[in-house]
Amino acid sequence: MNRYLKSSLSIFISGANRFRPICSQISRHLSQSSANLEPELWESVPGLVRCPANCVPLSPISFLERSAKVATLAPNVPAMHELHFAIPMAGAVICTLNTRHDSAMLSILLRHSKAKVIFVDYKLLEIARGALDLLVSLETKPPILVLIPESKDSSPTSITSGTYEYERLLATGLAEFSIRRPKSEWDPISVNYTSGTTSCPKGVVYSHRGAYLNSIATFLLHGMGSMPVYLWTVPMFHCNGWCLIWGVAALGGTNVCLRNVSPKAIFDNIALHKVTNMSGAPTILSMIVNSPTSDRRPLPHKVEVMTGGSPPPPQIFLQMEEMGFGVSQLYGLTETYGPGTSCVWKPEWDSLPSDEQLRLKAQQGVQHLGLEELDVKDPLTMNSVPNDGKTVGEIMFRGNTVMSGYLNDLEATKEAFRDGWFRSGDLAVKHPDEYIEIKDRSKDIIISGGENISSVEVETVVYSHPAVLEVAVVARPDDHWGQTPCAFVKLKEGSHVDSEEIIKFCRDRLPHYMAPRTVIFEDIPRTSTGKSKAPRTGINDFQGGINDFQGGAITIKVLCSGTFPQSDVTRLTAASIRFANSGNRRCLSIMAEERSKVTEFAFFYSSTFMFPTFPAEAPCSKTT
Repeated sequence: MNRYLKSSLSIFISGANRFRPICSQISRHLSQSSANLEPELWESVPGLVRCPANCVPLSPISFLERSAKVATLAPNVPAMHELHFAIPMAGAVICTLNTRHDSAMLSILLRHSKAKVIFVDYKLLEIARGALDLLVSLETKPPILVLIPESKDSSPTSITSGTYEYERLLATGLAEFSIRRPKSEWDPISVNYTSGTTSCPKGVVYSHRGAYLNSIATFLLHGMGSMPVYLWTVPMFHCNGWCLIWGVAALGGTNVCLRNVSPKAIFDNIALHKVTNMSGAPTILSMIVNSPTSDRRPLPHKVEVMTGGSPPPPQIFLQMEEMGFGVSQLYGLTETYGPGTSCVWKPEWDSLPSDEQLRLKAQQGVQHLGLEELDVKDPLTMNSVPNDGKTVGEIMFRGNTVMSGYLNDLEATKEAFRDGWFRSGDLAVKHPDEYIEIKDRSKDIIISGGENISSVEVETVVYSHPAVLEVAVVARPDDHWGQTPCAFVKLKEGSHVDSEEIIKFCRDRLPHYMAPRTVIFEDIPRTSTGKSKAPRTGINDFQGGINDFQGGAITIKVLCSGTFPQSDVTRLTAASIRFANSGNRRCLSIMAEERSKVTEFAFFYSSTFMFPTFPAEAPCSKTT
């Protein structure tokens, strides 16, 4: 097994010879070799072009020690793809950072990861420089900055002292550079930060072994054949593109890189490059099915789509298939290298009514072949829940494709693996055929009058209304029931419905206690990876953590919406902001008090770190 893994790792880290990145703005065409050639023979193939990434752009930066962190801040461009090979080839660990972060958050992650080098796309240069300036203000040595230009032929701009340029590094890379292979298959290959939907972002460490196994499992789940054409609509910074950066290369595939994802770009590139496979969160699918006719083009063939990140409404599957796509659902977390399960279609489902087929397809399914065990357990007793499709438990994982741990956070790692299983925080049921189906995240269950209400189930019903484009359902405090469902709804363009119609629509299809009692019409906020981020409702204490950050001042932004005059917003104040030490953590507690009679209230928050010291107590008299 070790010999097989070693050979396969050679294919992965040398596999850049076998793919052709294609981008509308940047093209770096590479010849493909036969899939059965040994890596050491690839250079002897007539007409084969050596990938510049194999010269290792890090080779001129010779001081890097083994397992040093090298960060990237770039969208889906060829350089980002190449760096997933070049950085591990140099013996370093790739740390992909979310392109939606601001300078403040970026500085926190760079400080936490202790990155020595950061490769930055030219459009994100100012954000990166802002982060480096913050590090300098905190007397932290910033990483070396390498600028990724607009194209390989563009003249470098804004290059300052201490800044490198990517294409120049490629040109000066050592062609005879000896690949620094991992000493052990358990050595780290990457660090991926969580999106922070449940807490502050944490650095998730992937091993070479786990990445290898999940890469194979994912392209098998995707039904990819030899030399697929893959359209990059899932961010490469998210779980290393669900490990498909390495998986597509292992199949000798072609990568079509999209800097900006839009329905028109998706349809145009499918038609132009004969795309066979793509992936994305349900928001990408919603974007496609709700796109204007002018943006669409006939598909040259059936395009297989994997979706994951959050449970999609069943109607999405039908709408996508009517357009010529084949859709399958995956489920996983950053901590499971992305995909961990798949809803594998059963032949006996073919004869079922269409509504039942859609319901079954929306399940999260069963574990893939790279995962040792998947179960739904009672989190207190650790007993497996019965396969009755009714009893709710927590989804738990263990195996090679579960993270090695959280970077620099032993306590959080121990807690995540308490009792020998990784605890996902997602609540689900297990059906008689052992397919699992998510009901909610544990923090999102709505408890109304002692009854548990799944926000996912309510969202599915609201979404089925023909006027609804997006929906997020959350708990709203209620003096009598404790909590009641509150639906945030974004309508399709040109649609006009009121809250009473949405509520009646739900009451006709759900038990009345599950139907929303409040409907608020506005855009749905999203996490940095495109998942719906449910707004918080009610005037309650909010507890947020700042993990391992020693300095900064907090700016709180409160956005209000509901059935009250906008002028009332100024009457809401934060009574106090208190900081307390707990081990190596600093926790922020925001306590809001009501200064006027407000019938409905919702707020989102954001924090910005600006100054080098925390005050012991910082009263705040105004929110913005």
